[in-house]
Amino acid sequence: MNSLSDPIVPPPLMPGQLIARGVCRHLAAGHGFAVIEEFVPERGKRVDVMALGPKGEIWVVECKSSRADFMSDGKWQGYLDWCDRYFWAVDEQFPTDLLPEGTGLIIADGYDAEILRMAPETKLAGARRNVLIRKFAQHAARRLQGLRDPGSCLDGRG
Repeated sequence: MNSLSDPIVPPPLMPGQLIARGVCRHLAAGHGFAVIEEFVPERGKRVDVMALGPKGEIWVVECKSSRADFMSDGKWQGYLDWCDRYFWAVDEQFPTDLLPEGTGLIIADGYDAEILRMAPETKLAGARRNVLIRKFAQHAARRLQGLRDPGSCLDGRG
């Protein structure tokens, strides 16, 4: 039985999660973004990384670890309505010619990333941006509380 003082050891990260970690590190340290992994902007959608920039800009980054992972994702265009810029993040071995034109490209590993192609900007409507920023803040606060108190109902979901 675990006591509250026992350390919690997370499971090893999957390839897509390693890419997401490198992306988050890069956007936070290199560009001043606040980042959340596995964010749900609305029911039925879950983005790999949502990033909130210093000027209120919102970027979505989908992390793909293989050709099969990319080919099985038919819903990515539904995320375009939830960000100012949309990026793919892949590792160095990924066949980048598969990725659609008109989207951003980030090459990442578990430690860092580099933006190779800036995504075109399509500004969100003010009302949607306001809703997303509030949802982002609530999600981040719940996730932090869930880390501080793993037994609580505020574990960051939702």
